[in-house]
Amino acid sequence: MHIGIVGLGLIGGSLALDWRRAGHQVIGVSRQAQTVAQALEQGIIDAGSTDLALVSSCRVVVLCVPLHQMLAVAQAVCPHLHPDAILTDVGSVKAPFVQALTPLWPGFIGGHPMAGTAEQGIAAAQMGLFRQRPYVLTPTPQTRPDHLACLKELVAQLEAKVILCEAETHDRAVAWISHLPIWVSAALIGAYAQEPDPCVSQLAQQLASSGWRDTTRIGGGNPELGVGLAECNREYLLRGLRRYQTELHRLIQLIEAQDRPALTAYLQHTQQVRQQMTIPP
Repeated sequence: MHIGIVGLGLIGGSLALDWRRAGHQVIGVSRQAQTVAQALEQGIIDAGSTDLALVSSCRVVVLCVPLHQMLAVAQAVCPHLHPDAILTDVGSVKAPFVQALTPLWPGFIGGHPMAGTAEQGIAAAQMGLFRQRPYVLTPTPQTRPDHLACLKELVAQLEAKVILCEAETHDRAVAWISHLPIWVSAALIGAYAQEPDPCVSQLAQQLASSGWRDTTRIGGGNPELGVGLAECNREYLLRGLRRYQTELHRLIQLIEAQDRPALTAYLQHTQQVRQQMTIPP
């Protein structure tokens, strides 16, 4: 099968590697000629160009571009698609794009591989990135069964776990486990940055260990990603932030009151909730 990848970064490059290994011919398109040349040199793609017309022979085309570029890139890609082509994406917000792109291309099926690393760009692409990771597909009632079956098979070849859900349900869920944590982590870093005593700040850095590192990692990540999530999943991110704010206010009251039994009960409850969650390693 001919597969087109538009956007040759970490995700696009990693998809290309796995699908080439599965025997598909992968076409890569990037705005940067240097990126295309690097992908060809490293054997990540079979053919590449800065010209979107190259995807005209592809059965499946995957948009692997930042959220703020998604609609414009899709609009530019659609005139070049084969009439029976499947168009999908890897964006971490689904509802706005399913609503916008399905009328534009009836063969559009939203997708979101829940995988990544701290590294970005084509140089970070790796085989097996999606192995045993969730890969969400958001078909609509208008989605053709053969199109969905084709995408499910391609995802299975990544050794990922296919999860089907409605676009809005996806956005509500990832607001809790992905989008909210980015901004909570960023706020923690922002609060630390307001420490007025440089000696305290320096000592805190010297004492910081895995707890601080893990809690602040995503808040110190790619700003473009965080801003895109805030723009595209604004309603559900704000809902999560307000509930989190309510919990913080509640904790402040308990700590001010020195209510040890209530604090203990609170942490016992959160411990139980955390233990009951099924979270992949």
